[in-house]
Amino acid sequence: MPVDRLLDQLRRMLPRDRLLIEAAACAAFSCDALTSFQVLPEAVVLADSTEEVVAVVAACHDERVPFVARGSGTSLSGGSLPIEGGIVIAMNRLNRIVHIDPEQRVATVEAGIINSRISEAARPQGLFFAPDPSSESVCSVGGNVAFNSGGAHCLKHGMTSSHVLELKVVLPDGELVTLGGESLEGAGPNWLGLFVGSEGLLGVALEVTVRLLPLPETTHTVLAAYPSLEAAGDAVTQIVGSGLLPVAIEIMDALAIQAAEASVKPGYPDAPALAIVELEGEREVVEADAEALDVVIAASEPLEVRSTTDSAERALIWQGRKSAFSAVGWLAPDYIVQDGVVPRTRLAEALAEVVALSASRGVRVANVFHAGDGNLHPLILFDGAEPGALERAEATAGDILRMCVRLGGSITGEHGIGVEKRDYLEELTATEDLALMRRIRLAVDPHELANRGKMLAPQPAA
Repeated sequence: MPVDRLLDQLRRMLPRDRLLIEAAACAAFSCDALTSFQVLPEAVVLADSTEEVVAVVAACHDERVPFVARGSGTSLSGGSLPIEGGIVIAMNRLNRIVHIDPEQRVATVEAGIINSRISEAARPQGLFFAPDPSSESVCSVGGNVAFNSGGAHCLKHGMTSSHVLELKVVLPDGELVTLGGESLEGAGPNWLGLFVGSEGLLGVALEVTVRLLPLPETTHTVLAAYPSLEAAGDAVTQIVGSGLLPVAIEIMDALAIQAAEASVKPGYPDAPALAIVELEGEREVVEADAEALDVVIAASEPLEVRSTTDSAERALIWQGRKSAFSAVGWLAPDYIVQDGVVPRTRLAEALAEVVALSASRGVRVANVFHAGDGNLHPLILFDGAEPGALERAEATAGDILRMCVRLGGSITGEHGIGVEKRDYLEELTATEDLALMRRIRLAVDPHELANRGKMLAPQPAA
C-alpha cells in the first residue's frame, strides 16, 4: 500500500518522537477550529526544518499520498482538515525569525511563526506587521498566507497579500522554488499573487518575507453606541463616504457585546449595537481627522460616544472585540462562524436581513464584523445536543452566504472556502472561471496531493 511504503520512508527519515502514527496521538490533529468536520490522518509529521518538509513532500509525491500542511489549526473553514488516507505535516516548530532588516523594513520568518511575534520582534525598531486577524496571538503566518487573512485593521493596511514580498515554497512534487522578491515592484508573472490565498492547493510555504510598517505616532479610538445594527451600518457608510480613511471600523451587536462583557469585561456601552472606529498616523493628521470624525458620528445620531488615545484603554477595547469569537461560548455550547462580504453601501440592508433570518429560523446570531470593508462574521449559536439544532444553524449560515452573493458580495473575506463553503463556490464563480482554477491547480499538482478536497472538489479517479 502507498501509505505503508510512505510510513516506512518516514520512519527512516524522522526520529520516533516526531512521527505520530498511533490513533490517540493523531486525534489532536483530526480537525481544525471548524470542529464539525473530522478526519483521522494516517500519520502526523512534526517537522523541525524546511529541509524536512521538502523531503516529506517529495516522499508523498513518490508514493502518491495526499498531505495537509497545518500551522496552528485555527482555520474556520476546514482548511487544515486532514485528508482521508493522507498525512498531516505540522509546521509549528518552524517558528524562527530568520532576520529583520529595519532599514529596508522587511522581515523573513518561517511559516510556523505566530503572527503577533513578528510585531513583538520588530517593535524595538519602531516597526510592526500590519495583518492582525482576531487569532493573531495563536495563528501562524503560513496559514495567513494560505487564506490571505486580514483582520480589524485591513481597511487601511490591506490583507496579507499586501504585505508578503517573497515566499520560499515547496511545490507538491518536492521542488523548492522562490516566488517574488524583497522589492515591492515585481517583474514577470505574479506567481506570488497566485500563491497567496490558494488555500494550500499549490504547495507549502516554508519561509515568508514580509514588509513592516512604522509604528504610528498616535492612535485615536472611538466607541459609538447605536439603537440598532442598521443604524450602526448606516454610520459606517457615512464615515467612509465622508472621505475619511480610518485604519479600522468594526461593529458588534448586543449578543456579541454581552459575550465580551461576560469574558474579558471591556466596559462597553449597554446598547443594541456598537461601532469601533480607529484613526492612526501622524499626530497632526489624526487630530484633524478626529475632529472631522466627531462631526460625522454626531450626525449619525448615536446613543453614546466615547473616545480615547490612551494605549491601555485602547488595548481593552480591542481585547473585547478580538475575544468575541471565543467569548460566545458563554452564550451557547456550539456556534458556526460565517465570513461573507457585502458592498459597504448595502451593509445596513445586509444586517437587517441577518436579523430577520435569525428571527424567522429561531436561531440566535451574534454579529461581529469588519464593517469598513463589509466583511460579516455572524456567529450562529446553537446547542448540538438539541435535535435539529445543527441543521437549522447550517441552513441559516447558507442563507447568509447566498444573501451576500445576491447583494453583490462574496462568500468569504478571509476565512477561505476550505471544505465548509465548497458547495457554495459555484453560486459565486462562473463555470469557466472554476474550470480555469482547476486547470491551474492540476498544472502544478496533477495528482491533487496538496490539501486535496479543499476549495475545489477532487476529481474522480480515471
